[in-house]
Amino acid sequence: MSNENLDSPAALVVPESFDITVSMFSMLEIGGPVMFILLCMSVIGLTVLLLKLWQFFRLQMLRIQTKPLYVIDAALQSWQQGSAGNALKVLSDVRNPAAKVLKAAITLKQRNHDDALIREEVLRIAGLQLVSARAYLKVIEVIATLSPLLGLLGTVLGMIEAFRKLQSAGTAVDPALLSGGIWEALLTTAAGLVVAIPAVIALNWLEQCVERLKLNIENTATQVFTLCLYSGEAAMTEKQDAADTKDNTVDLRQKNFALSG
Repeated sequence: MSNENLDSPAALVVPESFDITVSMFSMLEIGGPVMFILLCMSVIGLTVLLLKLWQFFRLQMLRIQTKPLYVIDAALQSWQQGSAGNALKVLSDVRNPAAKVLKAAITLKQRNHDDALIREEVLRIAGLQLVSARAYLKVIEVIATLSPLLGLLGTVLGMIEAFRKLQSAGTAVDPALLSGGIWEALLTTAAGLVVAIPAVIALNWLEQCVERLKLNIENTATQVFTLCLYSGEAAMTEKQDAADTKDNTVDLRQKNFALSG
């Protein structure tokens, strides 16, 4: 090809039929084994993320799914009013793990078991629910941690190869040879960051969902035991008010009797 053709504007125009997959495969070939490993890690990470999204949506754990919160509040109100059957009926249609723990706690309280044993069983059930919610999060954490390191490893290996070629060239050193080797080596670092950054964001969001679930489970399970205390205090307050009213009535009658005497 002549220099005139290289300098012409037509030679610098990218064809409209340029296929991005060709560029991707060429980058994979340039990056070497490290790029293929990063590609596999990105596919695995995306698969786990979609799996967790489906699981959280099915268990009604997403923030936009507010129905479980209202149902749990209604069940707790029914339990406080002494209607355990209505509370269990309300919770039967909810798949949220906090609702499952609450249902188990109310069921065990109905059987009049010792509170210490009930708490142990509720903690066991809550632990199983949290383990299920945290499943496969370690996979995303490993991907987020190892991707930049693998990218850096690919860069180091690429730089070693570039300088090896530079040494083989001897005195006929071409600056383009070194610069081309450097950008090819940095390609793996960029790919590692591209994989790691979304993985870190996804991991933090998923962990936030699990932490919110943990707080909901602790809150609802504890209220099964503490609501009885509050209801008892309310009953004692009503009795005290009734006694005070009775005493005031008696005092008023005595005063009226003394005045009339």
